[in-house]
Amino acid sequence: MKKEMRVSLFIVLFGSFFGVLSSTMMTTALPSVMRVFHVSYSSAQWLTNGYMLANALMIPTSAFLMKKFSFKNLFLTFSTIFFVGSLIGTVANQYLILIAGRMIQAVGAGVMIPLVNVIAMRAADAKHRGSVMGIIGVVFNFSPIVGPTVSGFILDSLSWRYLFSLTMPFTLISIILAIIFMPKVKHETELTFNVKGLITASFGLLCLLWAFSNIGEYNVISFNIGGLFILGLFFGWLFLKTQGHSKNPFINLKVFEHSQFNIANILNMILMVTMYGNTILLPILVQNVMHKSALISGLVLFPGALVTFIMSPISGKLFDKYPVKNLVLIGITIDCIGTFLQVLINKDTSIWTVTLGQTIRQFGLVLVLIPIQTQALSYLPAELIPDGVALYNTLRQVAASFGTALLIAIITVSNQHENIHTISGELVGIKIGFAACLTLLLCCFIFIRKLYTKTSAN
Repeated sequence: MKKEMRVSLFIVLFGSFFGVLSSTMMTTALPSVMRVFHVSYSSAQWLTNGYMLANALMIPTSAFLMKKFSFKNLFLTFSTIFFVGSLIGTVANQYLILIAGRMIQAVGAGVMIPLVNVIAMRAADAKHRGSVMGIIGVVFNFSPIVGPTVSGFILDSLSWRYLFSLTMPFTLISIILAIIFMPKVKHETELTFNVKGLITASFGLLCLLWAFSNIGEYNVISFNIGGLFILGLFFGWLFLKTQGHSKNPFINLKVFEHSQFNIANILNMILMVTMYGNTILLPILVQNVMHKSALISGLVLFPGALVTFIMSPISGKLFDKYPVKNLVLIGITIDCIGTFLQVLINKDTSIWTVTLGQTIRQFGLVLVLIPIQTQALSYLPAELIPDGVALYNTLRQVAASFGTALLIAIITVSNQHENIHTISGELVGIKIGFAACLTLLLCCFIFIRKLYTKTSAN
């Protein structure tokens, strides 16, 4: 790898770490934010779901931007946007302003995430892609898991506002480093941005996520659920129709012509639902049912985060040595064991058992995430890699936001049937949520057998 590429990768990794970290830092703070602004679970979840949705919409936009502008200019621009979002969140005195700050943060982080992947895939040769992507995994897989732990420590003695303000100095440092050290490589590609694609995709995803978020608060046949769902499907149909005949599509659907990319995407989406869902379920379990502090809630997730940090580079190296099918099979099996332990949780379960289940889950998960991402991108032609990276990460965020909305809906519905706002109602909902995660993980075994045993098409 050339020196200038190593420097660029380090700077973008450093800046992206805090963008991805912010995606889950608010999960531990949800109970506090609900009390301060007097909002329900369904409303509070937009602090995480809104972030991931805005993030998801910016990721495919990045495929166009990376072909049009230099990596340096993109990083500087969107790091600044992330900084502004953090500032708004810090000073927000109304819930809608707080949501706006989160959305602006997400817009900034949304371009930085695929930027890391594209730089890494272009810089690494085929034999070492797994190792390089393993290092990338420290950002994408460790930071969202350690986010609730970091916020737990902060919330133990400081306000939730510090979850925004404490990221600002690090973002500023990454901007300064980029200005000084990051090379500016000009792009001469003449492209036209597909506005129709952005609008139809945005409205489609927003309507569908909104419908999911309203489950438990409105009648299923009402406009707030059924109407929004149909509207979301309509915009989705419009998106597919317009993109199929476009010379410059918002998302290049040709990536779906590659089977390994498709299989890896399906597995990744399932795992994102369970991973991000876990970061929602556990803080609610520990704080609202077990009546532990936000700090304890964060510490429950810390051993799993530590395992992710250690194992991400290792799992990348394992991809370079062993068949991806074997790694995924072992990882999913371990994940299922940890999730089964969580299904057995009741109000008398010790905090150590909760922590053990989460740690086992995370160990299995980290064995899978880097190999399937590397597998997906390794089978794409070089010219499709930016589109593949954008789509892979978009679907990752969409799955995370929809999965979180679904699990929150499960808790809300369970509360209604078990005397709303009682410990028993929340516990039932949480247990059903863990059972839903286990069911999804078991579905992964259907797709594992379709993975190629070799690690690259080249």
